[in-house]
Amino acid sequence: MAKAFAKAPDVSLDAMRALFRGAFEEFCVADARNIRGGVSERNLCQRLAFPLERQAYAAGLEKYRADVEYNRANDDTIKTIVGQHMEPVTITCDLILHSRGAVAEQDNLIAIEMKRASHRELEKAKDRHRLMALTRAPYDGVWPAGGMVDFDHVCDYVVGYFIELDRRGERFRIEEYVRGELTDVFDHFY
Repeated sequence: MAKAFAKAPDVSLDAMRALFRGAFEEFCVADARNIRGGVSERNLCQRLAFPLERQAYAAGLEKYRADVEYNRANDDTIKTIVGQHMEPVTITCDLILHSRGAVAEQDNLIAIEMKRASHRELEKAKDRHRLMALTRAPYDGVWPAGGMVDFDHVCDYVVGYFIELDRRGERFRIEEYVRGELTDVFDHFY
């Protein structure tokens, strides 16, 4: 009899999109009162982390965790990305789904930034640039020249989402980032 091997969990872009949308829908239903009541973005991200981690676990991603404002790299140093001029930039993303270094093949899955529509455009632009950097592949200029991988810097998230809360319109405007590029924009009404 042939030995059965466990199927590797699906961490494809389509799987991460489905995971995010399922978790986001669950979050909007469960936390509608918080959303309408104007609680802080930090609280909303923390509330979104619960269904995100639950959906990941249900998808066979038991080694992945949803962390709010996580700021550590795999070696417990402060997490950085490479800025526009190849300088290290300290980062703390609002919410991430990652394996905390447990799955070397694909540690980073989903990065999320959330802002209210009333925030200044400069603040929103910083979040968007962060998502662009976090979703770049290691070969997209995120690592120093010469092909050497610099594990001090974080990147290669499968997908990133910029979530803008518009309480007046009772909607979220969601931008999706893949490989450093804006790939989709959609609204989710609550």
